[in-house]
Amino acid sequence: SLFMFFGMFGSIFLLAQFLQTVQGYGPLDAGLRILPWTAMPIFIAPIAGALSDRIGGRPLMATGLALQALGLGWLAAVSTPTVPYAQLVPAFVVSGIGMALFFAPVANVVLSSVLPREEGQASGANNAIRELGGVFGVAVLASVFSSYGGYDSGQAFVDGLVPAVWIGAIVVALGAVAALFIPRKRRAAEAPAAVEPAWGRYIAGVVRA
Repeated sequence: SLFMFFGMFGSIFLLAQFLQTVQGYGPLDAGLRILPWTAMPIFIAPIAGALSDRIGGRPLMATGLALQALGLGWLAAVSTPTVPYAQLVPAFVVSGIGMALFFAPVANVVLSSVLPREEGQASGANNAIRELGGVFGVAVLASVFSSYGGYDSGQAFVDGLVPAVWIGAIVVALGAVAALFIPRKRRAAEAPAAVEPAWGRYIAGVVRA
């Protein structure tokens, strides 16, 4: 979650400005042009949710993070002051599919890794880490942007945008690697098995008594 929201929010923050500052779209027009990215979970998340129940959340999360990283890298590679919007759409779609594949299983993966009485803490921790990732993503990528470029011209903006989005892509890719290490077994499911022998011995002792 930390890596995902670091790269996603930091990149969207800069790309929304790119569409307005460099390509001349208004705020509403810029937001509408990012919809192929941000609206994709509407169509993909239900499918990803069904797959998560069948194959588990780990492969979906790893795939989603990898696709998000691929989409961000694609955007960084094609971004120029005069890039046609049509060249950005495929990268937006890939990023949106990746985002949807991550969003669908993440809650189940987090909550199934703890005991039922700990689910509130786990959910709160996940939300806090998500927000922290977004804050750090905007702060760090904006700092990278300001180090390499600025608002003086369209080319200056792209000079700062490209390395910042590449860093976002690399961070999300690290998240994909981290997702591969999510344990297969769920502690919440294993807990009863660990408790049963003790109860069994207790009941057997009562019966013998």
